[in-house]
Amino acid sequence: MKKSKYIDHTLLKAYAKEQDIYYLCEEAKEFDFKSVCVNPCYVSYAKECLKNSDVLVCTVIGFPLGANTTKTKVFEAVDAINNGADEIDMVINISKAKDGDFDYIYREIKEIKEAIKDHTLKVIIETCYLTAEEIKEVSLCVKKANANFVKTSTGFGTAGATVENVKLIKEVVGNFDIKASGGIKTKEDFEKMIEAGATRIGTSNGKNLL
Repeated sequence: MKKSKYIDHTLLKAYAKEQDIYYLCEEAKEFDFKSVCVNPCYVSYAKECLKNSDVLVCTVIGFPLGANTTKTKVFEAVDAINNGADEIDMVINISKAKDGDFDYIYREIKEIKEAIKDHTLKVIIETCYLTAEEIKEVSLCVKKANANFVKTSTGFGTAGATVENVKLIKEVVGNFDIKASGGIKTKEDFEKMIEAGATRIGTSNGKNLL
């Protein structure tokens, strides 16, 4: 696979303007990235900017805390798909993971995946807040619920992706897609994440990584 196709070209800043999204999409087309990842309010605009290209539109759900109710997350996800999103990156309920309620985590992921049908679902587990054992348990929930990716981080937590956590997730899920995101700023970071098992990279630094 082309290295550019590993990259979800990301802009999730609270102060991102429409013009910023336009430039994000233009760069994604120029560098042939896999997708742009934008906040839900910009999904339809990004879809219009990217028409006649093969760059996908990705958006975030329950972002960045994951503390919304399941019903709210399902609504958000379906609304995003109806607005033109190709891929959904949802945040798990981190509090439930810390409580050890992994059945809740599994049910929520499964419900969202069923609601968006064949569209890609990436599940953000926010590794910086989890123990190694919790990362293992949550990663298994993602795979069991038939989502498409385990994703490490929102980029808004206390830390982003680490090679160690990508390797840990890989050990648990095996032949399953992993998205590393948060703090991936150099070509060396990029290559180490892929070597560790990441099949997608979320970054606002895509141009530099290539």
